[in-house]
Amino acid sequence: MNPTAAEIAHHSEGVVVAGSPDAVVSSWDFDSRALEPGACFVALIGERDGHDFVAQAFAAGASVALVSRPLPGVGPPPGGAIVQVDDVLRRLQALAKAVRAARAELRVVGVAGSTGKTSTKDLLAATLAPLGCYASPASYNNEFGLPITLLGAPDDVRVIVAEMGERFPGDIAALCAIARPQTGVVTNVGLAHAEHLGGLPGTAKAMGELIDSLPEDGLVVLNADDEWSSSLAASAGVRVVTAGTSAGADYRVERLDLDDQLRPAFWLRGRRVTIPLHGAHQAVNAALALACADAGFGMELDVAVEALARVRPAPWRLEVKTSASGLTVLNDAYNANPASMAAALAALSGTPTGGRRIAVLGDMRELGVFSDDAHAEIGRRAVAAHVDVLIGVGVGGRVIATAATPALDVRTAADAGEALEILRSLVVPGDAVLVKASRAVGLEVVAEALLGAAS
Repeated sequence: MNPTAAEIAHHSEGVVVAGSPDAVVSSWDFDSRALEPGACFVALIGERDGHDFVAQAFAAGASVALVSRPLPGVGPPPGGAIVQVDDVLRRLQALAKAVRAARAELRVVGVAGSTGKTSTKDLLAATLAPLGCYASPASYNNEFGLPITLLGAPDDVRVIVAEMGERFPGDIAALCAIARPQTGVVTNVGLAHAEHLGGLPGTAKAMGELIDSLPEDGLVVLNADDEWSSSLAASAGVRVVTAGTSAGADYRVERLDLDDQLRPAFWLRGRRVTIPLHGAHQAVNAALALACADAGFGMELDVAVEALARVRPAPWRLEVKTSASGLTVLNDAYNANPASMAAALAALSGTPTGGRRIAVLGDMRELGVFSDDAHAEIGRRAVAAHVDVLIGVGVGGRVIATAATPALDVRTAADAGEALEILRSLVVPGDAVLVKASRAVGLEVVAEALLGAAS
C-alpha cells in the first residue's frame, strides 16, 4: 500500500510535525544507505540512532521520516513530511499489524529455524512466485525487519513469505502476532543463539512458537532429517508434512549430486530438481519449499520445480567465485553456527580443486556455555573434511584451531585483517578458500580481497 503521511500519523497515533500531510510513501526502510526514492525512513534507535540519519535519508530520496523526537535544523524535501510518534519501533509494529489485519485475503508463510532461514525464504519466494508472492530481498527477520516486510508488500501480492528469527524465548511468538501466518516452515533445530534460548530444548521450544501460532486448518512443513522434528510434530495441532533425505519423508530428496560449482540436483517424487545455489544442504531447503508449495498451496509440482530454478543466491551465503588468478573462494561470511559451519566444511571438502583446501573459520557468537565444545567440534570436523590448512580467527577460532592440531596445518589470527595478511602470503592459484564466521567477525572483507576482480 502507498499511504500518505497523514494516514501514517493517524494509524500510529502520531503527528505530522513538518512538511505535507499528503506526502506519499511507496516503500519502507530503516537503512538510509539502501532506501528507494519515495520511502518512509524509520528512525530506529539501536547501536546507532536512526534520528542522526534522517537528513541523509531525505537526501537519498525518502519522502517521509518516522521519528520519536524533534529534529532541529532537519526538514523534509518539498512534498515530503516528518511524522513524530512516541515510540518508533512500537508504532512500526502496530502499523504492520494493522496492515496485516486489513488484508485478510493474504496467505502468510512463516519461516523459522536455526540455520537456512534466508535461503529457504528465497527458495519459497521463487517457488510461489507464480501465485503472486512477495518476500523481503534481505534477511529482515526480527522485530523491525518483519514489519518492514509486511508494510513493503505490494497491494497485488497474494502470498508473503516472512522470515522469523529467534534470539530469545518469545521472539517468534511476537512476530507471529504481527504476521499471523497460516503456514509454517521449520528448517531445523540447532545451537544458534543457544546462550539465550537454553540449548537445543529451548531452541525447539522457540520453533514451537511458530507452530502454536498457526490456525487449526494450518500446515507446518518440517525437516525429516532433523532429530527434533518428531517431537515438534507430536505436539503440533495442525497438519504436518516432512521433507528431507530420510526414507520416511513425505517429500524425499533422492539421488542427490553436485556439479563442479557445488550446485545441487536431485529427484523428488519422480521429478528432477536443479537449484542455482551452492551446497548439498540446499537440497533439503528446496524440498521444504516444494513441500510447502504442493501441500500448502496446491501448486502443481512441475510448475513449482520450474519456478524454483529461478532463485538467486543471497550475498555472502556460500557464494562460490573464482578470481582472475584462479583462486576459488567460498564466501559464507554472513553468519555462523555449528550446523552452518558443518555444511560449509562439507562444501569445501567437495570443491573440485587442483590445489589445497584452506578454511578460514572465526567465532560463532551467542553460544554461551556451549561455546567451547561447539568450536572444538568444528575443529574436529575440519580434520574429517580433509582441510589442508586451517586459519582460526578470534577467540573461538583459536579453539577451533587447537582442536584441529596437530592433524592440520594450523594458523591463528586475532581478526579479519590479520587473517588476510596470512592468506596473502599463503594462497596460490588453484587453492580453494572457505571464509566463515559470525557476522560480527567481518570475514567478508577477506573474501572480497582475495577475489579482487571475480569472474
